Amino acid sequence: MAQTEEPQLYLLTPPAFDLGTFPDRLARVLDAAPIACLRLSLATRDEDTILRAADAIRDVAHARDVALVIDTHVVLAERLGLDGVHLPDGARSVRAARKALGADAIVGSHCGTSRHAGMNAGEAGADYVAFGPVSGALGDGSTAEPELFAWWSEMIELPVVAEGGLDAEHIRSLAPVTDFFALGEEIWQEEDAAAALGDLIAAMR
Repeated sequence: MAQTEEPQLYLLTPPAFDLGTFPDRLARVLDAAPIACLRLSLATRDEDTILRAADAIRDVAHARDVALVIDTHVVLAERLGLDGVHLPDGARSVRAARKALGADAIVGSHCGTSRHAGMNAGEAGADYVAFGPVSGALGDGSTAEPELFAWWSEMIELPVVAEGGLDAEHIRSLAPVTDFFALGEEIWQEEDAAAALGDLIAAMR
């Protein structure tokens, strides 16, 4: 049966941000709406930059009871005391991440547009799967179509996240068939990120 509750919000950081100003900006967004989870999603692979960014936002998130996960870096999730990891490679790393981080950690898996990859990730122990982009196509030209989310919410109990290229129209159409919307650049590119988030939340209803 398709889920009928309003989807929850999953927030992504920008791919790069100013450590001096972003924590306050993040706090305003987290105070503006209930956020289920925050993902540190930096473009850099520089470990020092990632460590300092995690330190800058961890307290902001945890003070508001928002779980903080990190893209890809299982070892850093453990070392920094974060709540889990988001893996970009479908089911491939899920078992190893679960073993390293333990049963209580959040382990999520991005599965592109593949129903099969999503099911494999769930069987490997993922707590959620993310499909996307919803628009703005992957390098191979594919997008995650509404039919994929509709099928998943009908057939599979594991929570599903819609991610990538979301706007009010996509959110309106996917709200009945997804559990979470992952929003990042959709709001951070606007001067008032909290207001931009509010506009997208309004589209769910």
